[in-house]
Amino acid sequence: MIKIREMRDGEEKAVCETVIKSFNEFVAPDFSQEGIESFIDGVKPDLITERIKRGNIIVVAIADKKIVGVIEIRDMNHICMFFVDGEYHRQGIGRRLLDYALKICRSITKSISAITVNSSPYAVHIYEKLGFQKTSEEKIDHGIRFTPMVKKL
Repeated sequence: MIKIREMRDGEEKAVCETVIKSFNEFVAPDFSQEGIESFIDGVKPDLITERIKRGNIIVVAIADKKIVGVIEIRDMNHICMFFVDGEYHRQGIGRRLLDYALKICRSITKSISAITVNSSPYAVHIYEKLGFQKTSEEKIDHGIRFTPMVKKL
């Protein structure tokens, strides 16, 4: 049984571990060393705490008392992290995380009409299945490869 809920205080380290594990497995192979280091530098427990204090939303998926999925949304309209542990792929967890996070965002900001993401090369087809469309071609910033995408709500 997978439970979806907001991240709780004290779970920052477990969130970081889940994100880094999935990143290393699925995203890092497409990145330069600079990109890997840039991404990892932003995934630290104290930075997660800081972003939540600034208003970011983090939703987690829990299986067997372990965090197996994470989505983080900034400004109620931009996905800045979205990862599901490889053991739990293709079970609808990503869709459930997105739906739950969007429900929170809509309860706070009623006027949301779209959500954006800068997708890694690995995840473009996953985002397309979730209803996102590319808004431009792939870009590279500090070694991080991404394709800007949007989903109209």
